[in-house]
Amino acid sequence: MKKVAAAALLALLALLSLAATATAAPAPAPQRIVSLLPSLTETVCALQACARLVGTDRYSNWPLSVRKLPKLGGLEDTQIERIVALKPDLVLAAGSTRAVERLQALGLNVVVLEPQSLQDTQRVIGLVAQALGDPAAGAALWQRMEVRIDAAAARVPAALHGQRVYFEVAEAPFAAGEASFLGQTLARLGLRNVVPAALGPFPQLNPEFVVRAQPDIVMATARAVAEMPARPGWGTLRALRERRHCGFAPERWDVLVRPGPRLAEAAEILADCLVTLARPGPADRPAR
Repeated sequence: MKKVAAAALLALLALLSLAATATAAPAPAPQRIVSLLPSLTETVCALQACARLVGTDRYSNWPLSVRKLPKLGGLEDTQIERIVALKPDLVLAAGSTRAVERLQALGLNVVVLEPQSLQDTQRVIGLVAQALGDPAAGAALWQRMEVRIDAAAARVPAALHGQRVYFEVAEAPFAAGEASFLGQTLARLGLRNVVPAALGPFPQLNPEFVVRAQPDIVMATARAVAEMPARPGWGTLRALRERRHCGFAPERWDVLVRPGPRLAEAAEILADCLVTLARPGPADRPAR
């Protein structure tokens, strides 16, 4: 009887051990992913999971392979029925996407991520890597980005350190303030921002604010820079008169305004601009 009882006990312990192992086992990594924000799409791909994407928002265009995927609308017109039809096991979306609650109500696994600062970007890369089943990849990616940002900062001429910059992200105007990922990247490069953190990451400004601020350097799209002198009062901006500005071409603009894995490349683009500005006798500068 003792032998029977011992055998039964051993069998019970074995079953408990198997149950504990099953409980501790990680959930299977998602294999069908929908991304509804370009920076999240780029993060998935930078983490070597591009092949798992089955659809993206209409603005996701990097890397080139994602352009052939189904395009599922934008923040305001997300195509919910098409998303459901793709049967994703993970949907990555911005908090400002209007469809988040509806997608969750339909039983989809929705992870809401919308980075606005460098710290947010680091956290989001880590969370996406964790969701993909490879947490270590997120930390490794961020470390590589940090190295490149530091190298870009080292190239910025010392004469420009402390210069005050106005970075316009959209007309009206909306600016990248100190608290934004762009503002923090500019700070890493040794620049100061005319838009204080207290105004928020991307505030809409009174145009007179910029005129009064008299930034040393102006950055925006090439089109915006070309149009700025015609704005009321902006012809008095010394940065525009002295051509201390950087107007970025569309393909580079996408890199600059997406808080994802290409932020290191963004720092390099900004450093290129600053190196050019520091050269004596600036001539007409083409869009970058």
